[in-house]
Parts: sequence; structure tokens; C-alpha cells
Amino acid sequence: MNFLAVLVVFLAAAIGMEGVAWATHRYVMHGSLWVLHADHHRPSGRGLQRNDAFSLFFAAIAIALIAGGVLLWQSPLLVAAGAGMTLYGAGYFLFHDVMFHRRVRRLQLKAGTRYLRRIVAAHREHHRHSGPAEGEAFGFLYAPARYDVG
Repeated sequence: MNFLAVLVVFLAAAIGMEGVAWATHRYVMHGSLWVLHADHHRPSGRGLQRNDAFSLFFAAIAIALIAGGVLLWQSPLLVAAGAGMTLYGAGYFLFHDVMFHRRVRRLQLKAGTRYLRRIVAAHREHHRHSGPAEGEAFGFLYAPARYDVG
């Protein structure tokens, strides 16, 4: 298998997941499945939330791609797609759950770069609203320059 093709699929999956996450967040989490996402906007502690079902859903897809690519079809491209999704999921977890919401007590990350301060500001703006129809900044690892805080 061509290494470049595997690398392109890996990076496309990792980067493309931001678009998938944005659309899912905007139209599904703040739409028909608000019932699962609502507890995230009104948290009652650091424990598990119904909202975590979305992470489990995407993790299951990534696992299926990797397992299928290794065990069933011997496809490096499927493995690369699953690994790219996993990279995005790790970034989401570190930014969203660890740094922003501080859901992991023993792991502290600070927004020390302009990029991190920007996505923190965008996510803070998103959480100013607690209803399904309100809000903006539905991305997780990308935010437009208007959210720059210096």
C-alpha cells in the first residue's frame, strides 16, 4: 500500500472529523437528540453524562474501522481512517473534557497558546446558552478568528 495514500486518508479523517463533529453538534445534538446533549449544558458534576453517548458512538465507528481494516479486509486505508478519527477523538477529549470542562480531576491543561485561547473563548460563548435552539460556535477544535482573545 502506498504510504502517501495512507497518510492522506489518516489526515483527511482527522481533519474531516471537525466538520462531522460541527454538523452533528449543530443539527443532531442541538436538534433531535437534544435529550442526550442537554445535560452537557446543565452539568451536575464531573461524572458520566448522557452526552457521552456521542463520544462512544464515534469511538465505536473508529474501532470498527480499525478492527475491520486489520482483521477482515487487511486494509491500511480503513485502519488509517479509524486512526484519524481516534486522533480527533483524543484532541476532543483533551481540549473539551480535560482543559475546558475539567472533567478529569488529576489532569490539568491550560490554554497557553493563541489557538487554545481562541477555541476556549468560542466554546465559552457556546455554553452561554443552555437551550437547543440557541448558540453558536458548534466546532470543537476549530474556531474562527473572531474568537481571538489575544
